[in-house]
Amino acid sequence: MNGIFKICRRDFLKSGLVMGGGLVLGFSFHPLGPSQGMASAQPSAPFVPNAFIRITDDDIVTVICNKSEMGQGVYTSLPMLVAEELECDWSRVRVEPAPVHPAYNHTQWGVMQGTGGSTSIRSEWERLRKAGAAAREMLIAAAAATWQTDRSNCRAENGMVVHSDGRKLSFGRLAAKAGEQPVPRDVPLKDPSAFKIVGKRVHRLDTPDKATGRALFGLDVAVPGMLTAVIARSPVFGGKAAAFRDGKTRTVPGVRDVVQVPTGVAVIADGFFAAKKGRDYLEIDWDEGEGAKLSTPGQRESYRKMAATPGATARKDGRADKVLRGARKKLEAEYEVPYLAHAMMEPLNCLVDYRGDRCEIWTGTQSQTSDRNAAASILGLKPEQVVLHTTFLGSGFGRRANPQSDFVREAAYVAKAVKQPVKVVWTREDDTRGGFYRPMWFDRISASLDARGRISAWKQTIVGQSILEGTPFAGMIKDGVDETSVEGASTMPYEIPNVAVDLHSPKLPVPVQWWRSVGHSHTAFVVESFIDELAHEAKKDPYEFRRRMLGRHPRNLGVLDLAADKAGWGKKLPEGRFRGIAQHESFGSFIAQVAEVSVGQDGKVRVHRVVCAVDCGRVVNPDTIEAQMEGGIIFGLSAALYGAITLKNGRPEQSNFHNYKLVRLDEAPVMEVHIVPSREALGGVGEPGVPPIAPAVANAVFAATGKRIRSLPIRPEMLKKT
Repeated sequence: MNGIFKICRRDFLKSGLVMGGGLVLGFSFHPLGPSQGMASAQPSAPFVPNAFIRITDDDIVTVICNKSEMGQGVYTSLPMLVAEELECDWSRVRVEPAPVHPAYNHTQWGVMQGTGGSTSIRSEWERLRKAGAAAREMLIAAAAATWQTDRSNCRAENGMVVHSDGRKLSFGRLAAKAGEQPVPRDVPLKDPSAFKIVGKRVHRLDTPDKATGRALFGLDVAVPGMLTAVIARSPVFGGKAAAFRDGKTRTVPGVRDVVQVPTGVAVIADGFFAAKKGRDYLEIDWDEGEGAKLSTPGQRESYRKMAATPGATARKDGRADKVLRGARKKLEAEYEVPYLAHAMMEPLNCLVDYRGDRCEIWTGTQSQTSDRNAAASILGLKPEQVVLHTTFLGSGFGRRANPQSDFVREAAYVAKAVKQPVKVVWTREDDTRGGFYRPMWFDRISASLDARGRISAWKQTIVGQSILEGTPFAGMIKDGVDETSVEGASTMPYEIPNVAVDLHSPKLPVPVQWWRSVGHSHTAFVVESFIDELAHEAKKDPYEFRRRMLGRHPRNLGVLDLAADKAGWGKKLPEGRFRGIAQHESFGSFIAQVAEVSVGQDGKVRVHRVVCAVDCGRVVNPDTIEAQMEGGIIFGLSAALYGAITLKNGRPEQSNFHNYKLVRLDEAPVMEVHIVPSREALGGVGEPGVPPIAPAVANAVFAATGKRIRSLPIRPEMLKKT
């Protein structure tokens, strides 16, 4: 196995971390708590691919996790990969967040450490198993040397090395001697048929700390001498503070300073409430700029005009325009979805302790390397002079993977001005109005049906801001097409001979970025809703209509069939209830959902039941998959029924959960998740549960009312019976 780095005991002790006898593979660690100080010395090797394991003489196996835990379960699933090959005692496994170091770079993204794109398990499937296997072989070699026996007489089992004659030594007893063994190369990995942990239901390692309050989130962190800052930001995107008066602010007890930073005016105080009150008293003259002209109705009309013109080509199969012009049966529609906030449970926050020649940062981030480097640049430091501690994330949904490192950069500017530890805290209102939304989208779509009721041509024009434009990833835009804008439309699996998909990417001051399931969040709604429209036009059952176009896509068809079967598709429902169906592939996984709904006299939609079928390839932890499907359904359902950020005079009209609503507990449907047994490559599970739910619900609403839902959210006035 190439690239395994073994640190010697002398260098380990030089690092300042003394833990007693132990085996360390890879880069030395730092604990989660803020009182532990700086991370220790760099390893000699420039890249350490398996800096993930620490075994101490008390038999504790600690897995250093290079992915951010934001509720998706990586602090359990990733250690499962290590434990499977290591053959350790699962009850002795612990987990810690990784420091920022090239050893922990993403195996697919290469030059950075981060979490996103539903890639955590997929990116670490081989690397962590190899790390566990290498450690296992070193432990076995240590036992063989201790017993002066041939290595073939020894095996690892449940945290012990066992001799064929019955003798046993624990991993802890062997740790020091194992550290002296040569690092094995190209250790064979288990055949999946021999797995003991992977594929089984395993309780989460982070649950006890979260249940008892020991888990450390960004908002929990406090260090000696820490101040708190809140920032007054422009009410209009792109605006700047032209002047401000802080006389009243400075009279608030606890307020220490008021400083201007690139994003606004920061009030620094002894605590949050003093800083918040001080900000309320600020008098600021804003230069609102061109953004003040923005309004949602105006933007909608602008998008509609763009959608009537050709855009950059994202997909072109056959001759869609010609077929549509000559079609005898044709259907046209316009679809619209709004800006959406990430609405994380824990608002953004970042603590920066800048000490001139070094800096420590504590925050819940999905982008460790870029955030660390951004702070270093602002503070005039080298990246290695900045230590970033990743706390638990109170959800992320992509917002904490900001390509411009906005909330970390902002905190670095404040710390540079204050020159003592300061935590920048965003209020819920700051978070909701703070931008970096899921873009607003407008689609114009047309399709034709042949004499047999099959789709003969499909043309779709998509209008919406690029999330890559103006970011370090802008180079990924090819020939005017940001693939994240069209994914799910340009890649739809249906067998249609003539398909054209094109794209307009207007530039606006509203900041946008990825939102859970990215482009699939809107393309699935449009594609699966319009497929349903075409099924009705062809007088076909929506499920059967889809089936006959998926013959070349067995995994799409498999989940569609499973969801329909488990939902009882075609069977009689209770009075007043109706079903809708949708399927979609994203992030390497295939999902189908059937929603069972009713619509009241007041137009309010109630979702009673959702049946979800998922094929995500090989399964690591079924509990995690079920939880992520359920979470994705609730997340997507919140957007379908309530989610919308609208603009008036350039200002977001929503501010908190009273007018940016989420699905509450009493509104949650009964959810059933059915996992397809599979030997296929791993797919993601954090995001794919989101896309199908909106079209499944919208299609069920049509079945209930005869009214098509072509814009989200589904408002009662659309359906109210008169």
